[in-house]
Amino acid sequence: MRWGRRLPRVSWGPGLGRGLQSADERIPFLIHWSWPLKGELPRGLPRAFVRHRGSSAGSGPPSRRHGSLFQGTSASAVQHHRQNLAEWFTRLPREERQFGPTFALDTVHVDPVIRESTPDELLRPSAQLTLGHQHPLAGLPPLALSQLFDPDACGRRVQTVVLYGTVGTGKSTLVRKMVLDWCYGRLPAFELLIPFSCEDLSSLGPAPASLCQLVAQRYTPLKEILPLMAAAGSRLLFVLHGLEHLNLDFRLAGTGLCSDPKEPKVPAAIMVNLLRKYMLPEASILVTTRPSAIGRIPSKYVGRYGEICGFSDTNLQKLYFQLRLNQPDCGYGAGGAGISITPAQRDNLVEMLSRNLEGHHQIAAACFLPSYCWLVCATLHFLHAPTPPGQTLTSIYTSFLRLNFNGEMLDSTDPSKLSLMAYAARTMGKLAYEGVSSRKTYFSEEDVRSCLEAGVKTEEEFQLLHVFRRDALTFFLAPCVEPGHRGTFVFIVPAMQEYLAALYIVLGLRKTTLQQVGKEVAELVGRVGEDVSLVLGILAKLLPLRALPLLLNLLKVVPRVFGRVVGKSREAVAQAMVLEMFREEDYYNDDVLDQMGASILGVEGPRRHPDEPPDDEVFELFPMFMGGLLSAHNRAVLAQLGCPIKTLDAVENAQAIKKKLGKLGRQVLPPSELLDHLFFHYEFQNQRFSAEVLSSLRQLNLAGVRMTPLKCTVVAAVLGSGRHALDEVNLASCQLDPAGLRTLMPVLLRARKLGLQLNSLGPEACGVLRDLLLHDQCQITTLRLSNNPLTVAGAALLVEGLAGNSSLTHLSLLHTGLGDEGLKLLAAQLDRNQQLQELNVAYNGAGDAAALALATAAWDHPSLELLHLYFNELSSEGRQTLRDLGDAAKGRARVVVSLTEGTAVSEYWSVILSEVQRNLNSWDRGRVRRHLELLLRDLEDSRGATLNPWRKAQLLRVEGEVRALLEQLGGAGS
Repeated sequence: MRWGRRLPRVSWGPGLGRGLQSADERIPFLIHWSWPLKGELPRGLPRAFVRHRGSSAGSGPPSRRHGSLFQGTSASAVQHHRQNLAEWFTRLPREERQFGPTFALDTVHVDPVIRESTPDELLRPSAQLTLGHQHPLAGLPPLALSQLFDPDACGRRVQTVVLYGTVGTGKSTLVRKMVLDWCYGRLPAFELLIPFSCEDLSSLGPAPASLCQLVAQRYTPLKEILPLMAAAGSRLLFVLHGLEHLNLDFRLAGTGLCSDPKEPKVPAAIMVNLLRKYMLPEASILVTTRPSAIGRIPSKYVGRYGEICGFSDTNLQKLYFQLRLNQPDCGYGAGGAGISITPAQRDNLVEMLSRNLEGHHQIAAACFLPSYCWLVCATLHFLHAPTPPGQTLTSIYTSFLRLNFNGEMLDSTDPSKLSLMAYAARTMGKLAYEGVSSRKTYFSEEDVRSCLEAGVKTEEEFQLLHVFRRDALTFFLAPCVEPGHRGTFVFIVPAMQEYLAALYIVLGLRKTTLQQVGKEVAELVGRVGEDVSLVLGILAKLLPLRALPLLLNLLKVVPRVFGRVVGKSREAVAQAMVLEMFREEDYYNDDVLDQMGASILGVEGPRRHPDEPPDDEVFELFPMFMGGLLSAHNRAVLAQLGCPIKTLDAVENAQAIKKKLGKLGRQVLPPSELLDHLFFHYEFQNQRFSAEVLSSLRQLNLAGVRMTPLKCTVVAAVLGSGRHALDEVNLASCQLDPAGLRTLMPVLLRARKLGLQLNSLGPEACGVLRDLLLHDQCQITTLRLSNNPLTVAGAALLVEGLAGNSSLTHLSLLHTGLGDEGLKLLAAQLDRNQQLQELNVAYNGAGDAAALALATAAWDHPSLELLHLYFNELSSEGRQTLRDLGDAAKGRARVVVSLTEGTAVSEYWSVILSEVQRNLNSWDRGRVRRHLELLLRDLEDSRGATLNPWRKAQLLRVEGEVRALLEQLGGAGS
């Protein structure tokens, strides 16, 4: 799952959907950023970015432009048309709304590189499997959008421009940008712009309609100015988006000539005559298409070809990330907690990502395609910003594919109308799964070719393969640019390999030879079984053939046998998935969410030397994606992509997974693997399933896991609805904050022992803990808050919680910065809680008076049994006073201030020294050394004051332990 292993170019900016599709579902995503109307770059952006702007905005009117054609009522109609188009093209799909309430696709843009090409270059056949992306040639400078309709090299006027690019390069974004530029008056060369979605036109079928009718049906305000279209000349721009959806026939025998915009024709015939320049010959036309459909327009009708090459410069990638990631978030937060990412955190994300782009060539190659820039941003937003309810990592990847493939057929001329995504799942999914099963991420050309050509036999199948290789192969695979792996191919992002492998499995595309043959036999028997059974039944009554009843029963058994074979296959897949999730080799690596973040942002510290042997490949996302793809939401989106997962299959797969998880999921897991297990359930989004599988979980040990807002949301979503109590919840050293505690509240209410040590929790967190202790469902008996800067303010809030709590019996406030005031506050309020049995306020910098006040309150407390006061700033006289008063208070609370009790070793000496050992690296070394020296002096004095050899031996043993700790401090200090 390392980004450093894969990636090629990225599909350019999010943009207009594939044609005029449903506002919420189909307006594609990777935005084309457009700068504010005044054409100024935001202050502070690097000057290097200015030269990449290339916007059509700000391009002056051409010298040939005359006075405005549309006046009076006509001008009002055109203005109304502008407003309607702007409203439509600025609508955001659901996936874009996660980036913040102020996010808008028309506010800023980053232009991709557009390279002019020639017909000979376009139609030249490729003899080998090539996945490289050509960068602009030195002799052909990149085209700016404002230059598309400039005269060609020979000075000829350009009326028709064809822009092409593979899936994900930003064709839709380009259309969106140009339309919005025109709507806002930034395309003065054109007085009227009419966009057509070729997917929309293809849905009309053979029903005839004139050009005027097509325009009037889609753009009602233009009805009254239709007669003026012919007079508009080159100031009228038609935009034909997604030409691959139309099957055009330029032969006169196939499509007759037509020059009348009012004459009804098949939509394809209207477009052919527009492109022929036989209808409205002066009009300008912009066409976008996939590479495989370029040849549908004869080159003599095209004035200029342009290839959308994506972000070939890392500066473009950095600018894209800076603009998108710096959007204010929506402040979703789990449970309405209002968690928000700060501007400083956003800047840090952008800076880390920029550094990784500079030093990591493979991720830079991935971000060549703007669509993958979107995926990087969406993943970072998921990992670090407030998570919208129900959003999962699987849903991000599924939405990413929907935004790129929704409504896309592999070849509109093929009768099968095969979904492009379904073809990708069958071919790329096979390659991905073979890589996961053999634990490899680098693929030879032969590996790729064998998966693409598996089962291809007919001419039609070879044609489909050719279309896929030209249009979509580079969306998934890229040449590896890492040293030592040249000549191999990798998936553009490592997680995409695991996603496609999981999709290949859940779609049931992985079949053994036995399954394939058995399915065919079972289907054949099922079709003729009833008829054969009827005939055999009649023959059995008329003829004395004893074997016929046996044959009849065998016919009934065949389908059941095949069903069992399929069931065994599902169990095998579930077994493989669970084993991948619980691989012992992965037990001590980071959790899967931290791995994803590190793969995108890079890892601080020295990089691995190229000559060092690589780590074993880790595919921990594979089981997560398998669970996520079985969720109802993702199945619904996949059905839109032509990859339906039947509900019955999903249920049976879930049952097989639950069976295996029930067996292997009871083992005690390291904290990072336990979080991965919970993340699997979060991706699955099935509370009933999770409740049954996790019913045996009694200890939640996530110590040392960095609990980001997302991880808190994951844990709360999976475990928050459970009913059984958790014996222990250990969240020590998790970098928790008050917002995280609020998110985890449903889980904390189920805990009996709660460990929150070493989390830098302050007074604000104590307010959350007060609410937790006062909650009527609180079950906490032990609360450990040691090594947190709670201070007196925090202690005051905790005291309020203690006063109204009836479950807490053990409370540790060791090293929490309470001081004298804190201990006096506890002393004054301790009697408000009648259940407390143990209180630890060691190492809090308290003096003799505060310690004595608290000890007195402890002796008067009805239930308190033990009070820890060691490592406070107590004088020798103060310690002796506490010992004397403690001896007089027999039967009441024990007060521990030292390693000795009179001339004997304290029975709590091991507790004290284990606390020191555990916190040796986090406590102040000079202060700890001073306290240890005082304890050592106490031990020596006690040893000199006793004649009992047994006591002397015990004291000597403890002295040795203290001296060993002092040596550790000295060694570490030196």
